[in-house]
Amino acid sequence: MDSILVTGGNALHGEIPIAGAKNACLTLMPATLLSEEPITLTNAPRLSDIKTMGALLESLGTEVTSMQDGKVLTMSSHSLDNLTADYDIVRKMRASILVLGPMLARAGQAVVSLPGGCAIGARPVDLHLKAMEALGAQIELRDGYVHAKAPKGLKGATIEFPFVSVGATENALLAATLAKGTTVLKQAAREPEIVDLAECLIAMGAQIDGHGTSTITIAGVDRLHGATHPVVTDRIELGTYMLAPAITGGEVECLGGKIELLAAFCEKLDEAGISIEQTQRGLKVKRTNADIKAINVTTEPFPGFPTDLQAQMMALLCTAKGTSVLEEKIFENRFMHAPELSRMGAQIEVNGGMATVTGVERLKGAPVMATDLRASVSLILAGLAAEGETLVNRVYHLDRGYERVEEKLGNCGAKIERITGQ
Repeated sequence: MDSILVTGGNALHGEIPIAGAKNACLTLMPATLLSEEPITLTNAPRLSDIKTMGALLESLGTEVTSMQDGKVLTMSSHSLDNLTADYDIVRKMRASILVLGPMLARAGQAVVSLPGGCAIGARPVDLHLKAMEALGAQIELRDGYVHAKAPKGLKGATIEFPFVSVGATENALLAATLAKGTTVLKQAAREPEIVDLAECLIAMGAQIDGHGTSTITIAGVDRLHGATHPVVTDRIELGTYMLAPAITGGEVECLGGKIELLAAFCEKLDEAGISIEQTQRGLKVKRTNADIKAINVTTEPFPGFPTDLQAQMMALLCTAKGTSVLEEKIFENRFMHAPELSRMGAQIEVNGGMATVTGVERLKGAPVMATDLRASVSLILAGLAAEGETLVNRVYHLDRGYERVEEKLGNCGAKIERITGQ
């Protein structure tokens, strides 16, 4: 099992290219199931999760071709040979549930394994299933699988989510494109990944209005055609690498970055004393003074502060001057990185969904364990600022969401290397 060894103390200078969004690409890939014609995605991230989704689609009969070192994916679902998404693949990644809506819409039936548990909370799929039922599907849970049928096709409906759910919005949006009549999604998610999915579906011939707002209207069409679509910039990778010069000092330009992708996050960095400049090529980030200022952060659905950047922000605030409070409102159990940061000398007190962080003058390197994707990169960020060596174990989590971390940070002067497991 691989580990990452970080030796702290180096300020970072240079530029980091930001990849296409993992969460967008994982949503865009199942859209191929809606059409007999090929779909090509450019600017795809090169990640293990993308390979897992490709394997799932291939198991359903999709032909998946990877080009340009994985940055271009072409998928053709001219025939759906199999309508069962098997547990052995689905268990590896919760985004696999997103094949449910497209298969129901096009084939009128689908059998999809329940994704199972998750390290950062229960994250149930009941909103996905209720959305499919609202569109006319018959749902039965049996032997750990969702058995869904719509023998006469899906029908448009008004679906009001009880709370904002990105995944349920995506599944309902995918399914509604081929439903008969008009579908209205209320209290829909507004994330850039939702907008990106809608734009791709529109390029395929879907009729969608209101994406990017809390009410999305979809007029169903009889068929969708092929398209080529660029994956939107990964705002979570962007925010992560913006924190690298913030925590170490120095100046880094994140290529492809835009403030509008992370407005709430950028406001908090500014409050902490970090300079952010929009350039023609991306975002230039540097620390404006010697001390990081303590701030308070509350995670919220977009356009609020992203839950997927909470762990990384905590790493920064471990060395801030004063006391910061982070409130997690999206997922339970999402402070599992706190004990690992404490091993490095951080002063963190967790009480339910609140974490109080009292800044220390300097973190100290230590062996630590990654508990999930975002926690893993937060420990790397902490290691960059720590005194001595930090060994981050179980970095298979990291490879699910960040491509070539050692190369990107190393090119800016970080002392970081991967130690390949036996």
